[in-house]
Amino acid sequence: MELWQHIYENFDPVAFYLGPIGVHWYSMMYILALATAFSVAKRIIRYDKLEITEATIGAFALWEIIGVIVGARLAFILFYDNNTTWYLLHPWEIFNPIHNGAFVGIRGLSYHGGLIGFLVSLALFTRVKGTPFWPLLDISAIAAPAGYTFGRIGNFLNHELFGRITDVPWGIYVNGVLRHPSQLYEAFSEGVMIFVILWFLRLRKRFVGELAMIYVFLYGIARFGCEFLREPDFQLGYLAGGWLTMGQILSMTIVACSLIGYAVLARINEQFRKNKSVVII
Repeated sequence: MELWQHIYENFDPVAFYLGPIGVHWYSMMYILALATAFSVAKRIIRYDKLEITEATIGAFALWEIIGVIVGARLAFILFYDNNTTWYLLHPWEIFNPIHNGAFVGIRGLSYHGGLIGFLVSLALFTRVKGTPFWPLLDISAIAAPAGYTFGRIGNFLNHELFGRITDVPWGIYVNGVLRHPSQLYEAFSEGVMIFVILWFLRLRKRFVGELAMIYVFLYGIARFGCEFLREPDFQLGYLAGGWLTMGQILSMTIVACSLIGYAVLARINEQFRKNKSVVII
């Protein structure tokens, strides 16, 4: 247990170097996350014999990556960064991967913004390609948490987004202070657990879009809970009277949106059932 508690003191977040550029475990985990998500999506299509083709999933890859990165970065600057005004005056710096002469990649991303960016990219893709929006979103809802698991493991390996101070035996030392390994809590609750639930629900869904709404709801609840064990963003601290974090506020917002979305989609589905019609949204 002592070796585990001192893991950060003996673990280099840089996996290897390509000349002067250090390749972080964080980057490798995100590549693995994307590969896992697309692999799961293709398996669902194959096993469930859906009308959407594997080629469609592959074609959507670039759209998704761009949408997620743009949305996640813009939302971070808007909600988390204290230099929002500076970025508005220097917009070319928003996606600049080089700082102080060193390549550090695009740092500072918000999951909630990434979710919005994903939805925008999906809407554009389905409109251009003539593919139904909601069935593809349901597939993505199952695949996303599978990949997300590795993203949070990447945060852990990169020594970031650590937890609050604790005395539990499985805590890890960060700069000499014992803290919760909250990144791993999130990997399990927001990733593995949600993936397993949606995997078994996929053949029982009642209408298109249901899995997507359930995913957003479950993620928001899981993230809200995990934030109580995660150190608040240092530049923001606690908000809403001193006990909520920005992550919790945004999570409750998407939970509310998921409940409204679920109710609307369920009502639309019921209306079409009464009319004995079939709708492809």
